[in-house]
Amino acid sequence: MDVLRPTLIKIGGRIYRKNLIQEQAYQHEEEEEDDFCPSDCTDEPCDAFVVEETEKGFQCRVEVPSPLYKYIIGKKGETKKRLETETRTSISIPKPGVEGEIVITGQHRSGVISARTRIDVLLDSFRKKQPFTHFLSFALNQPAIQEKFLQFKEEVLEKCSKDHGVSSSLFQNPAKLHLTLGTLVLLNEQETQKACDLLQQCKEDFVDQIAGGKPLTVEVAGVEYMNDDPATTDVLYAKVHMKDGSDRLQVIADQLVERFVASGLMPKEWDRVKLHATVMNTLFRKDPSAEERNNTMTGKSSFKERESFNGRNILKLFENFYFGEVQLDSVRLSQRFSSDASGYYATSGQLTFS
Repeated sequence: MDVLRPTLIKIGGRIYRKNLIQEQAYQHEEEEEDDFCPSDCTDEPCDAFVVEETEKGFQCRVEVPSPLYKYIIGKKGETKKRLETETRTSISIPKPGVEGEIVITGQHRSGVISARTRIDVLLDSFRKKQPFTHFLSFALNQPAIQEKFLQFKEEVLEKCSKDHGVSSSLFQNPAKLHLTLGTLVLLNEQETQKACDLLQQCKEDFVDQIAGGKPLTVEVAGVEYMNDDPATTDVLYAKVHMKDGSDRLQVIADQLVERFVASGLMPKEWDRVKLHATVMNTLFRKDPSAEERNNTMTGKSSFKERESFNGRNILKLFENFYFGEVQLDSVRLSQRFSSDASGYYATSGQLTFS
């Protein structure tokens, strides 16, 4: 990294410099230490935080999900002690598992702001390492689509089972067929409620106008692969498009993701949502409950231990396979690794079109 052009980290509308550091790996998560020294971050006093003046000095409160407390505490409390020493503050953290606020107190306003800034940078770094908990989705598990999907599975196994790597374990659970718009890390009820509220705000701001208060009629037809060589396929997906030929589904998806990224609830991965319904995935070979991370890039860590399959014949024989027509009437905030009564992912909240 060029020291004259350091990496910039954007947190809550503010921008910080990140100095070059060396990350360390730990065997146990509970002993994980911060991967860069808090003093590496810029901490000039600013007006971005609400700092209250008290009888003993100054105080600042910050809401932090309880799963992230350990990253502020550090191994044997070392991170917290160092923060307090370097900023001349006292940092009060709720007990593990108890949701609440971290309270920073100190005699000097600049010290309190410095501690708050460093805590924000630490939290942003470790939040990015958390596995996603929720995702925005369109459900494609209507009975007619499920029936056609099972027909697709049966015919693929009948005609292509001798192709390398092709087996029944690769296929999606028909009850969980969906389009993923983007993933979120929601670590407590407050963050989940914030995401639900934002969904409703999006409905009022632009979704109702684009959808016209009616479900979107979508056709699911044709299959495509994600990597460069069809002979070593990891993900095969069904393509979707609006029956009327418009781009309304794409516009809604892109604007939803843009709004969630701007709120800080969703990481920015792509400039445009790739609308696709996974039908075969090598992740399912070892874990039938695995969900993809809406990642169309090969070479990522999630692909390292996969056993790819030869998808050439599948693509040739089922290039235009018709899975059916579906009415999309809502965007759901779906919970990862969950199921509702229908077999689809449990829903934390949703935006309806009508």
